[in-house]
Amino acid sequence: MSRLFDGRLFEGVVPAMVTPFKDGGIDEEALRRHVNFLAESGVHAVLPCGTTGESPTLSHEEHNRVIEITVEEARGKLPVLAGTGSNSTREAVEMSVHAKKAGADGLLLVSPYYNKPTQEGLFRHFEAIVKAAPLPVILYNIPGRCSVEILPETLARLAALPDIVGVKEATGDLAKMIRVLELCGPDFLVTSGDDALTLPLLAVGGGGVISVAANLVPERMVALWDAWKAGKTREARELFFKLLPLFRTLFLETNPIPIKHALHLAGRMGPETRLPLLPPSEPVREKLIKTLKEWEIV
Repeated sequence: MSRLFDGRLFEGVVPAMVTPFKDGGIDEEALRRHVNFLAESGVHAVLPCGTTGESPTLSHEEHNRVIEITVEEARGKLPVLAGTGSNSTREAVEMSVHAKKAGADGLLLVSPYYNKPTQEGLFRHFEAIVKAAPLPVILYNIPGRCSVEILPETLARLAALPDIVGVKEATGDLAKMIRVLELCGPDFLVTSGDDALTLPLLAVGGGGVISVAANLVPERMVALWDAWKAGKTREARELFFKLLPLFRTLFLETNPIPIKHALHLAGRMGPETRLPLLPPSEPVREKLIKTLKEWEIV
């Protein structure tokens, strides 16, 4: 079965956006500024309501509102890949239908977490969502957070569905990512869910990165992508190794704790996270300040 949509819409650098909070609610003004900052930096699309956006702590109303605001600000500038996954198929369908009505250009669907479905359960979960909300879909394979992995063979079955155009691979296992590329073919987008695996995955046929660091240094991530696409392998390698210490710093504690505090230090939004996430520990905060000074961000 041929695909209805083209996964190349979400190739390149796609920031997994943070969700700014203020006084316990969504800071809509800061969110709008952030979308425009990213658009002006040259990124290729934006992702609201993913892990980095603290989606597990957003109410349904807040979740929908973040997607609406992002679509409003990105319209005519950037495609919007809306995070609408859930461990409840019914809930994921509802959020996906809303995102489509709001004008999102695609959906990011995470594996159902906590209830640990079988591979057949995963297939039927995603199949039900794409039938209800036909849009280009990127699956999100992150067993470290979900306790279930979409196996390469299951991804190959899902890739045969006409709406499913790619996968955000966050297994940390490059060999499995290569197997996905092998089974799903060249038209299926395999994008990195880990900044530190961006260049290795590009080298074997990956199509970009859904990035945490791109919230902070989008232009550097775009430069890495541009160098690789232009065949400037040496330049891409140099840029990647320059970025690598920053990637490590942004994952010293659970994402999005460090990236949100880094954006606060850079003066782009407030530092609020929601429980159960806390502000960074003092050693991590000090490391963030040191790193941002080295990058001349603060």
